This record gives sequence, structure tokens and C-alpha cells, in this order.
Amino acid sequence: MRTQDSATVETPIAVVTTGTPASATARSAATGTPRTAARARRSGTLQAALGVTAFSLTFPSTAWGLEGFGPWSLVAVRSVLAAVIAGGCLLALRVPVPGRRHVAGLAVVAAGVVVGFPLLTTLALQTSTTAHAAVVVGLLPLTTALFSALRTGARPSRMFWVAAVAGAAAVIAFTVQQSGGALTGADAYLFGALLICAAGYTEGGRLARVMPGWQVIGWALVLCLPLSVPGALIALSQEPVQLTTHSVTGLLWVSTVSQFLGLVVWYRGMASIGIPKASQLQLAQPLLTLVWSVLLLGEQLTPAAPLTAAAVLVCIALTQRARG
Repeated sequence: MRTQDSATVETPIAVVTTGTPASATARSAATGTPRTAARARRSGTLQAALGVTAFSLTFPSTAWGLEGFGPWSLVAVRSVLAAVIAGGCLLALRVPVPGRRHVAGLAVVAAGVVVGFPLLTTLALQTSTTAHAAVVVGLLPLTTALFSALRTGARPSRMFWVAAVAGAAAVIAFTVQQSGGALTGADAYLFGALLICAAGYTEGGRLARVMPGWQVIGWALVLCLPLSVPGALIALSQEPVQLTTHSVTGLLWVSTVSQFLGLVVWYRGMASIGIPKASQLQLAQPLLTLVWSVLLLGEQLTPAAPLTAAAVLVCIALTQRARG
């Protein structure tokens, strides 16, 4: 692999890769016709929505994985498998190594999205239901928007913030009620995961403006290999492993989709339509997670689900129409 000089980061990445950075697409849309710009926005929104759909299955898949793997084994192995896939793609396409100016940002993505969020939520799901854990996802859009405002200088409108807070409040009320309203010892893990993941999402969305989104998460995964490989070996030697249909399916989903493919479209969508607006699409994620929990885990939903879904859809529509 070639090493890319930090002084010429943005242009070479756009030239040598097969995908065009979302920032270049956004610039082309901005200088084109209104129809072109609208098409670019729809594409970015669709990609972010696909990412949300992929993420909505993460908690149920993790619950399946925990049926046959210990929490540390599950997290370490999923990271290694995802890194092998991402690294293979980077090697096959001969993507140059990012310049030094991007290493710190990639480290934040790795800490938040590759290590922190998967580990903390997996530990939480040992004692928490997926419904209760969905509280984290309900708060994530608002937290990501706050991190974005601090990190990138984005200043969404007042209507955006009102709709975002209202949507988050609706999701939190529903998910807390769904879990019986009781706080558990897993809450410390969940709130820690919330903060570190928001930081990773924000930094990943910023980096996706200068390199394709799949490379952002790909390099973050590769960056973690010196920790994830020995971590997986140690964890597998200490925790019992039972290979079942559920455990293997759960591991494969969180490794290939949640940890890599979902983040590819998610980061590209964020770069295209903006971090704050993309983050608000995640308001629908807890409700999707609850649907999968009923279908895959046999959990029960309350009659409040349709009302909450309607409220969330209204909030999403308002945030998407609000000017940033």
C-alpha cells in the first residue's frame, strides 16, 4: 500500500478510488440544476436511511450472538471479521494510506464506533432488554447533532432543535415505558456508549467529506487490528463458545453489516445531507429495533407504538425541512 502525504490528502483520495467522496457529489449538486441537487439530497437521505435500517438490527443480532459467545469475544471477533473484509477491499482497490492529518479523526471513529459503542452496548445487553437499550439510540440523534455543532460549527435552525428535542423526548418516553420505566445497572454502559458513539459519528461524517465513507470505517477497523486480534484470542480462550444458528447469524450480521456495510452508507449519507439532518433519521431506529425484537426475540410491544411512530415521523419531516 502506498503512503499518502498529508499535504495532498483530499485530491489523491478522490482520484485513485473507485468511489467519489460525498463532498465532491455535494459540490457538483450545488453547482448544477435544482433537479440535480434534489436528486443528490434524496440519494443521501436514502443512504442514511439504509444505514439506520442496518443499525436497527444490531441489538437483536447482538442478543443472538450472546447466546453462544461471551461479550468480550463477540465484540473482538466482530471487529476482526469486519476489519478483514474492509482491509481486503482496501488492498484490492490499492487505496493509499490516509495522511497523518486524518489519523486523529480515524482514531476517534475507531474508539467510538469500532470499540466503544459495540463493547458498552454488548455489556449492557447482558442484563438489559433490547427495548431498554433502545433508549440510547433514541438519544443518539440529538447528541450527535450537539457534537456536530461543537466540532464542525454547524448551526441548525431553532425549528430543527425544537423538532429534534421533541422527537428524542417521544422516543425516550416510549422506550422507557416499554422497559417498565426501571433503571438498571446497564444504564452507565448505555449512556457511555451514547456519548462515545456520537463523537465517532460526528468525526466519521466530517472525514466522509474528503474520502469515501467506506474508507473511513475501513481504515478505522484496520487501525484497531493490533488490539482486536490479540483481544479476540484472549477472549475466546477465557469465555465459553457455543456455535448455534442464532449465535453465528448474530455474529455475522454485527460483523459485516452493523460494523462495516451499514456504516459505509451511513457516513456517505451524513456527508451528503449534513450530520445534523442525517442524525435525526435515527429517531426511527428504536422503533425499528422494537419491531425486530418482537419478530426475532419474542418481546412484547405496548399499544403506544403506533402513536410514537407517528410522532417520530412528524419530527423527522420537520428536521429534514428545517434550514441548517
